Amino acid sequence: MNHTTYPSDLTDLEWRIIEPLLPLPARGGRPRKYCWRAILDAIFYVIRTGCQWRAVPHDLPKWTAAYHYWWVWRKTGLWEQLNTRLREHVRVALRRNAQPSAGIIDSQSAKTTGVGGACGYDGAKKVKGRKRHVLVDTQGFVLKATVHTADEMDQDGVTVLLPPEETKAQFPRLSHVWLDAGYNDKDKGQVD
Repeated sequence: MNHTTYPSDLTDLEWRIIEPLLPLPARGGRPRKYCWRAILDAIFYVIRTGCQWRAVPHDLPKWTAAYHYWWVWRKTGLWEQLNTRLREHVRVALRRNAQPSAGIIDSQSAKTTGVGGACGYDGAKKVKGRKRHVLVDTQGFVLKATVHTADEMDQDGVTVLLPPEETKAQFPRLSHVWLDAGYNDKDKGQVD
């Protein structure tokens, strides 16, 4: 399907890096109507522009197809795998080790409505909504992220973001993590 080129479209290099990670066609059943690259272009269009799924331009795959794969890949962890592969590729291109040895954690509370999930109240920031904790490397590339209700304290969010047994397996070189004062709990001590 020919479509207009959008700034959110994958470049040829990005496609070569991502393509091997995508699922192989299912055996049996009807053939796919759209190729993976077209599906990804539609998904990235929604992410980049912030438009509603139903507002995807008609020259891209149908929004229902793009949304279906976005949801399935979210549940199977494919998005996390793609992020990891791209991050490692860029780190190597920057002459860094693919695995980071240091990271930075911070949180952000964001206003939300009651529609679409649970929300809480962050008294420190006076925000009703959700809170996200993000771990980035020293280059600013996302290593891991988690979202929960805004009423969860920062020091509790770290344990959800970085369970020790999973963290060591996922980031074997990670030995330094910087946190701000919001993660310090006098009863629990400083988070390491």
